[in-house]
Amino acid sequence: MWWAGTAYFAVQLWWLIPFLGKLFGVPFLGFLATLLYALEGGFLAFVAALVVQFFQSRRARVWALAGGWILLEWTRFFGPFAFPWPTLGYNLLPTPVIQIADLGGVLLGSVLVAATAASLVNVRWGSHRPLVVMTFVWLAALVYGVTRVPGEGPVQPMLALRTTVDQFGAALPRSALFERSRRLTRTERREAEVVVWSESAINDERLLVQAPPDGLYGLSSFVPPRRNTLVAWTGTAVTSQTDKARPVPFGEYFPLRLPLHAAWEVVEKMTGTSLVSLPAAQALKTLVLNDVVYGAYVCYDSVFPWVARQLTREGAEVLVNASNDGWFAGWGVEQHFLMGTVRAIETRRWLVRSVNQGVAGVVDDLGRPRQLRAFGEGVVHAQPRRLTGQSVYMRLGDVPALLLALSLGIYARRVERKHDRHGRMTAKAAAPSS
Repeated sequence: MWWAGTAYFAVQLWWLIPFLGKLFGVPFLGFLATLLYALEGGFLAFVAALVVQFFQSRRARVWALAGGWILLEWTRFFGPFAFPWPTLGYNLLPTPVIQIADLGGVLLGSVLVAATAASLVNVRWGSHRPLVVMTFVWLAALVYGVTRVPGEGPVQPMLALRTTVDQFGAALPRSALFERSRRLTRTERREAEVVVWSESAINDERLLVQAPPDGLYGLSSFVPPRRNTLVAWTGTAVTSQTDKARPVPFGEYFPLRLPLHAAWEVVEKMTGTSLVSLPAAQALKTLVLNDVVYGAYVCYDSVFPWVARQLTREGAEVLVNASNDGWFAGWGVEQHFLMGTVRAIETRRWLVRSVNQGVAGVVDDLGRPRQLRAFGEGVVHAQPRRLTGQSVYMRLGDVPALLLALSLGIYARRVERKHDRHGRMTAKAAAPSS
């Protein structure tokens, strides 16, 4: 299981190697990503070790491992090392079945994938009933998906930008992203559009007064005290702001900074930089601009379902993801965008995405891209609808998925008891008569 888990994460996250090399400025340090692959594989191996300890039947172990996998995925949403990137449920994205995310989040999709895998393995031992059950579950999920219809609500015109500033280019001034964003806005903005700039588009708070009115802007500071925030700006005042909920481990947040102080000092000397952690948001807040409530979050926050869920529970009518995807490489850019579309399904809200070096555009409340710009510099004139109401996932969160994961464990225990009874009967029948 350790080898399988390590390989699984390596295939999904190979782009972390160039990412870390770019982050630290030393390509060789990119191979630190292999430690993450091994760590994640170790977590899966630990779950497998527990399963082997408590279950003797091979069939029971399969079902217990399926439930354990889901519980492990859930834990990766939380804590200082949270990294929920390769969650199984995202495999449903090419199909209408992903629409079940509004019932139990992406984790409910993981339950469907894991339980299907377990039922297929059971066919090997001549047990076809679980596969029959899962076939009907898939049909029900498919019908649910194809019958979903988009919500109705007033349109809020918005301007999403895609810029192509290489922030790792030493020759560029620090204000290059700000100037590029302002120029695009000045030439492309239409009447009544609320403009959205990417993460870190403003890297000096003094520049905010030069930003166009009626916009949502990424504002950051890379000197202590560090900050990465989004602000709603009227042209004369900041009406509201919210900080990044989940700083990126090893990018914005450096775990075990004190216990591993000596090791981090070595990294600082090799890279010539000071590794100062970005504090996480103390509380998530919606942004309010001209009486419209936005659920805005920064970059990496888009892969945490609880962020968008909490903002929509607070009244957000439109989701906004301001991101700087210049950090990512290869599949990472597309993965980041695709995972973010599931937040629209879970909350049944439109999503507007403004980025530097990524995929900009607008996604409807069914997770369908309406307008995208994935290459070159330009804008998207988005027409998201302002929606209200609460999905089942907004009300219950991951509870349905967790209950189903526990039910897989209960079924595993049932299979184990049946195996024990069969073993006792076989032993009794084989015993010599007196």
